[in-house]
Amino acid sequence: MTFSSEWLALREPADHLARDRALLQKACLAAGSAPVVLDLGCGTGSNVRAIAPWLPQGTKWHLVDNDAGLLEIAAKKTPGEVHTHCIDLTDLAQLPIEGVTLVTGSALLDLVSKNWFRKLVSNLNAPVYFALSYDGEMVWDPMLPEDQAITESFNEDQRTDKGLGFAMGPDSPALASEILEANGFVVERAQSDWRLTPNDLSLQSELVLGIARATEEAGNVAAKTWGDERVLLSSKSYCTIGHEDILAVPQKR
Repeated sequence: MTFSSEWLALREPADHLARDRALLQKACLAAGSAPVVLDLGCGTGSNVRAIAPWLPQGTKWHLVDNDAGLLEIAAKKTPGEVHTHCIDLTDLAQLPIEGVTLVTGSALLDLVSKNWFRKLVSNLNAPVYFALSYDGEMVWDPMLPEDQAITESFNEDQRTDKGLGFAMGPDSPALASEILEANGFVVERAQSDWRLTPNDLSLQSELVLGIARATEEAGNVAAKTWGDERVLLSSKSYCTIGHEDILAVPQKR
């Protein structure tokens, strides 16, 4: 489970714009006065760049990814004390959770399984902040006849194994919240939808191609035609891609 630096760079502005600002600020306050942040699946550090401005100088970062190249990019762009960990997230025992005051990740929960997340949470006693989990909603303007069928096919593909068991996919905001609450966390959720316009032409085009590939591989015979039409419409299309942010704090905090 890895992504190209080009795709991560393309989506970063939309990610940062979509985040719920109030929940982001609460997460940073929950990290305490001397934050030690564990960023899971950090990629090139987009999550760090969204969070860092709201944290005090001297924040310590533990960046985790299974791609050494992405980790190197992230480390160079992260302020303060940085520790990188090239770790496969299947091995939760390797995660450096000792002394961490905030566990975070971006666009991650929809890729992991309930079992994986349950095991992770059972070992945590720090606030948890996960941003931009896909919630299964896609709305396009102008519409195409196949939009709903493509969304349904894509959502089913998102529930397949991405390397950490059968993924929570579009159910991740609700399922993750249930798991956190069952483990004694107080959970807050907020919408963080992408709202793309014709000004986001490159991102829209790459997004559409990725959706079309996934749904075609899942057996939707209309996927390629839909993708070709959507790419042609990108210069005048608007779309909303549903996401949610989650902040969860242990009750005793």
